[in-house]
Amino acid sequence: MKILVTGASGTLGRAALPRLRADGFDVRATSRHPRHDPGTDWAVVDLATGAGLAEAVAGVDAVLHLASLPNSRHTHQVDVLGTRRLLLAAGRAGVGHLVYVSIVGVDRVPFRYYRHKLAAEQAVTAGPVPWTVLRATQFLPFVDVLLRTASRFGPVVGDPAMLAQPVDQHEVAGRLAERLTAGPLCGVEEYGGPQVLRFDEAVRAWRAARGSRRPLLPVRFPGRLGRALRAGGLTTTATPTGRRTWADHLVDTTG
Repeated sequence: MKILVTGASGTLGRAALPRLRADGFDVRATSRHPRHDPGTDWAVVDLATGAGLAEAVAGVDAVLHLASLPNSRHTHQVDVLGTRRLLLAAGRAGVGHLVYVSIVGVDRVPFRYYRHKLAAEQAVTAGPVPWTVLRATQFLPFVDVLLRTASRFGPVVGDPAMLAQPVDQHEVAGRLAERLTAGPLCGVEEYGGPQVLRFDEAVRAWRAARGSRRPLLPVRFPGRLGRALRAGGLTTTATPTGRRTWADHLVDTTG
């Protein structure tokens, strides 16, 4: 099966490419700029304009759509309109399956970027290509980056009661390979990590792993966003789940 992977240079893309190749898929990857990799056929595609799309989807059996531009003034142009352009090109090319990767909580957490992701999901479900939507929880490295950002001025700032369910991006890549093999679900599947963590629990483990004494400065997020985050809007009860925990990630990254 020949697979086109958009957003192949991102966190999930870098995990997905070797997994797909190991599983025997013939992989073509997209990037906005030329890349050279003897193991992957790279195509130059700009979702914001549609440049290169027709050539990229030609001859492929399925598309794994990972490309996204979070929290930018161009997010709508890339995530929503770019997804529509991709769907039209894939439909004209006779592509048999499009797997779109979204985020757990896009339908209940009032965050601007999530509104774009939900609109892209709706484009996929209404599009001309048989489809699967996989919503994943936050990646383990993202939580690490979030805590580094939250502590850049000293204390770790955040809402201690916020709930998250971090998942390993390599395990998500494995689930995506399974979904591609299984064929179109024409439905939404959620996939999360093995444990739900409060923000303060994640901070304590993170500080212990790094031998840090940075205090937690509790800041309660206001309004609907705060209520959704504390109520578990970023978590899921769906099974199966990943297996690697936040503690496993900290061991791997700190020794």
